[in-house]
Amino acid sequence: CTRRLGASMLARIHIQQQIAPQANDGDRLMDAQATILVVDDSPENLQVLSAVLKGQYKVKVALNGERALALAQAEPNPDLILLDVMMPGMDGYEVCKHLKSHAATANIPVLFVSSRDEEEDEARGLSLGAIDYIVKPIRPSIVQARVRNHLDLKRSRDLLQRLTTQDHLTGISNRRRFDDFLDMEWRRAAREQAPISLIAIDIDHFKAYNDHYGHPGGDQCLIEVARTLATCVTRPCDLVARCGGEEFACVLPSTDSAGAANLAEQIRLGILARALEHAQSGTHTHVTISLGVATVIPQADESHQALVDLADAALSARRERAASAN
Repeated sequence: CTRRLGASMLARIHIQQQIAPQANDGDRLMDAQATILVVDDSPENLQVLSAVLKGQYKVKVALNGERALALAQAEPNPDLILLDVMMPGMDGYEVCKHLKSHAATANIPVLFVSSRDEEEDEARGLSLGAIDYIVKPIRPSIVQARVRNHLDLKRSRDLLQRLTTQDHLTGISNRRRFDDFLDMEWRRAAREQAPISLIAIDIDHFKAYNDHYGHPGGDQCLIEVARTLATCVTRPCDLVARCGGEEFACVLPSTDSAGAANLAEQIRLGILARALEHAQSGTHTHVTISLGVATVIPQADESHQALVDLADAALSARRERAASAN
């Protein structure tokens, strides 16, 4: 999940096309068949597990750890993973560690399936974040029951998470989710010495907009901005959040300065088509947004607040330049 292109930059943008918020995992589990990813280096085992599950679920298969990670990270993510422990190359434990260390896959339930039934094997699997451990040879009725129960638990957990991490007005992530996500991705980027970018966004002259169009109009403006951002920021490993009032942010893991600039330009071009009227703006006849973009490679002794401060400083500098130009 890597984006190249971007630079510390700012842009003023208008508001663009209306889009529907992206469906979340809980909605998908309720509205369609759940997707199960089955990982095993034995084609025979894959065939057996697939036959057990295919009548009720969509089943994807992988013969090795590398392919499993690729399928797990692809959108839409699987709802649950049945993972063999003993595989050549990357074993199941290593796959699970990778899954749990990335935001896009960390919440996918993992059930280990193994012929090893020693207590230490099961304990190791559970300590890595797996939620269950099934011993081979499998019993179809037990596998079906455990998969069904864990999907029910996931549905309930997703609903609770949505209530606590989703902005109630716009439907995108809220400040709490932003802080948690940025902290996790910051620490991962520090471990891997990979770039991470942040776009800080503010709606220009929003108080004047609220005063003129009223709070219902202001709420609709916020919804339009959130929808536009969600349209432009499409990678499953990225995050769009409303941080408060008219402030928004985009967290872009594995994104260098050129990639952040490229995305900001995509947002700017997309928003230009929206032309949302703003009769009281001091700078334009339509709603505009100021953006501050920053990119760093984190160090282990630094806090993610350093990236927030850089993006905020870039945003402030952009506002100062715009004010002096007027």
